Amino acid sequence: MGLHNLRYFFYWLPLWYCQVSYLAESYDVPKTEWGQPDLQGVWNFSSNVPMQRPSEFGQRQFLTPEEAKNVLFRPELGAGAEIVPPNHFGIESYYSDIRVDNSGLDGRVRTSHIVYPQDGRIPLRVGNIRRRPGGVNPLSKDRPVRFVVGGVGRDGPEDRGLSERCIVGFNQGPPFTPSLYNNHVQIIQNKDHVVIMTEMIHDARIVKFGERPSLHGSVRFWSGDSRGHWEEGTLVVTTGNFNGLTQSFDGFGSSENRLLIERFTRIGPRTINYEFTIDDPMTFRDHITAIVPMSKVDAQLYEYACHEGNYGMGNMLRAARRRDLGNASDTVAEINRR
Repeated sequence: MGLHNLRYFFYWLPLWYCQVSYLAESYDVPKTEWGQPDLQGVWNFSSNVPMQRPSEFGQRQFLTPEEAKNVLFRPELGAGAEIVPPNHFGIESYYSDIRVDNSGLDGRVRTSHIVYPQDGRIPLRVGNIRRRPGGVNPLSKDRPVRFVVGGVGRDGPEDRGLSERCIVGFNQGPPFTPSLYNNHVQIIQNKDHVVIMTEMIHDARIVKFGERPSLHGSVRFWSGDSRGHWEEGTLVVTTGNFNGLTQSFDGFGSSENRLLIERFTRIGPRTINYEFTIDDPMTFRDHITAIVPMSKVDAQLYEYACHEGNYGMGNMLRAARRRDLGNASDTVAEINRR
């Protein structure tokens, strides 16, 4: 089976089957002209479900119907805030689609996206690895900056997070995790490849099929090196060779030794069950498996248009230089007029 397949075979099979088989039994998945399950289109992975499970739920994966009615939806997460009247024309249609809440597509609302470990929590870390989530006042001045939002200082662009530098979007993945906005992915297929594209700073990950060896360990990428195969109706994508300049998961560690397994299963006309498993023995003492449903979007991706040297970066660094000169009261607008 090869390292990529064998390493996870005994992890995902019972869990995945229990989660999606009952949903997919009555659905006849459309096929491409090559006879493969058709996953093409734009999909939304917004959700108001937390990635980690609140401790009071223990090992329970789903809310009761009564609990689900009382969920406090958070509009700042772009999920489940309100019902927008349907509009099938123009930007209004797209805006409606991006506010879709995928927390309960099958009628049940999860207590967390993480389903393994069984308590829905991120497992213990290796050694003294601490969480470094970024933010305005980070806990560490460690470089390189591996988190996507925030930074360790304002001495130069290298001190800022990866999304501010237009290198890696904050929900670009892989893996895909619901975030503030722009939770979209487009899947494009041909016989030998699948392209998984996100527009959050723009990343087109090319997944190769067939008996192709993985790249040498010295060849590394921001989004890793992906290989794919089909297991009945599921697209399985195995990704390694991350460059280590991003975090492993949720603010912890480095991606350098991470192995990622993603599973895309179409379980309805407008639903994909997206599951990912992270195995990083240099960061976590156990693997992590999460399930994030995706819903079909009847619109195209819109350009995010992030670019190096953007106005926000220049203004922030200029303001920091003025502050260094003792003019902390100067505003960015005043600095730009000079």
